[in-house]
Amino acid sequence: IRGVDFARKTDPLWKFHHMYKFGPHLIKQSCVFWESHLSFAFVNLRPVVPGHVLISPKRVEPSFTKLLPEEASDLFQGARVLGEILKRHHQTDSMTVVIQDGPLAGQSVPHVHLHLLPRQPGDFPNNDDIYGEIERVDRRRGGDRTLSEMEREAEILKELVRLGEVTR
Repeated sequence: IRGVDFARKTDPLWKFHHMYKFGPHLIKQSCVFWESHLSFAFVNLRPVVPGHVLISPKRVEPSFTKLLPEEASDLFQGARVLGEILKRHHQTDSMTVVIQDGPLAGQSVPHVHLHLLPRQPGDFPNNDDIYGEIERVDRRRGGDRTLSEMEREAEILKELVRLGEVTR
């Protein structure tokens, strides 16, 4: 308790330590289902398909090409491992992995992130329509999931990660 009291008194951002920065946004720890020393994965406020999640470096960096080599490696290793878990959970053998690097590429949050989207037969009439849908949904206002819906999904995914003994 003393350490907590000391932190409260000396660190003006203490209350945010259980939060993750995602560009200008704060992501509650309860919505994060996996993390490494450099990256974290969290459920999506506006999923395009069931299981659509995001993985991002912990350091806020808008441009993929400006990531440190170890950050890029960690990000993609995390996506690889989590992609396998998502594919098993959603009973599919296909996954779309998307990165939008910069506003002209459709990036709506100025923080590098990968979209992991488990795919199902017929989820889009034209397979590539998913890219426009990601951009459309990202820019939409309203219709967001509730915090409790997101927390429930994060708990399920945390358990799947635990059961899969995801280490690296």
